[in-house]
Amino acid sequence: MPSVPNILTIFRREIRSYFNSPVAYVVIIVFLAIIGWFFSTNLFLMNFASMRVAFELIPLVFLFFVPAITMRLLAEEQKSGTLELLTTKPIRDIEIVLGKFFAAWVLLSATLAPTLLYVLTMAALGPLDPGPVVSGYLGLLLMGAVYIGIGLFASSVTENQIVAFILSFLIVLAFFLMDKVLMFVPEALTSTMEFLAVDYHFSNIARGVIDSRDLIYFGSLLVFSLFLTTVSLERRKW
Repeated sequence: MPSVPNILTIFRREIRSYFNSPVAYVVIIVFLAIIGWFFSTNLFLMNFASMRVAFELIPLVFLFFVPAITMRLLAEEQKSGTLELLTTKPIRDIEIVLGKFFAAWVLLSATLAPTLLYVLTMAALGPLDPGPVVSGYLGLLLMGAVYIGIGLFASSVTENQIVAFILSFLIVLAFFLMDKVLMFVPEALTSTMEFLAVDYHFSNIARGVIDSRDLIYFGSLLVFSLFLTTVSLERRKW
């Protein structure tokens, strides 16, 4: 079993590295600026107060945001040689992967937290159904977790951060677009393509329908991506 103290050590180290540099703040500000602009436009210019706009836009921003916060996690370690120093200590590869995963997930959650102001704004304007809002945020956290897992894998196969960003972006884009190109694939493959699409399962949850199949999908994809990342790290020992 992975050691919790070791995971926490890696987690704290990564959190400090995020917030000791301007990168995290710049990415968070840009993220909130984009979401805030579209929400404010719909609220004040179109008199349309709904979190549906945010829940439709945030998955698109995640396509760029998550690769940006994960591209350095393992690529930089491999390039600088600090990954080898970590492995000289009693820390397993899976503990390194989990520590970095949770640090990136906390950063993503902290980025989403200020958007709760939009929820408070809508609640002040009129009655608000909390069900779709809660399920929508749950869907975003699950989608973000899967994207972080994919980003970690992309960062583990290269020492170049830009290559890691591009690879991660292409993989998450492929999963995002799978249910958008069904008209171009053979009919026998449509159900499979739809099930593999991240946005299909997110949309189900965001509507307030929390189905075990959607939860199993996100959990399985996350575990598989973290497993691939661990195997990718272990390949240097072969």
